[in-house]
Amino acid sequence: MQQARNLAADLGMRMESLRFLPRNRDGKYGAACDAVFEARGLDVVKSVPRAPRINAHGERISGSIRREALDHALIVNGAHARQVLAACQRHYNAHRPHQARQQLPPDAKERPDATVHDLNARRVLRTQILGGVISEYRYIA
Repeated sequence: MQQARNLAADLGMRMESLRFLPRNRDGKYGAACDAVFEARGLDVVKSVPRAPRINAHGERISGSIRREALDHALIVNGAHARQVLAACQRHYNAHRPHQARQQLPPDAKERPDATVHDLNARRVLRTQILGGVISEYRYIA
């Protein structure tokens, strides 16, 4: 319960933009923990019982972030962690190719260079993100 209070205090004003708190049915989260978030106006949504794979999407993204960035960076404080995670979010949403979208990034409609071209006809520019932990590649006009 104390950790729930600490999280709510750390989020502060940002908690106003949240509406739901999805969580699993682990016994370590009790009614007192839910009450902390409900007092802040959040609806606590529990996962479906006996569905061990229900958290697969959340686990997939958190695993990707950990493997691609956090395992290669020494996080020194909370502000640095937020900066690293914001860079990961920008990369994941704006540049990283996604299998569900035929290897195009989410903003492919906004970027004309996102389509595949003859690699010998154009030069490629490499941009290092997070000090070289992540590399982004773009065509040079």
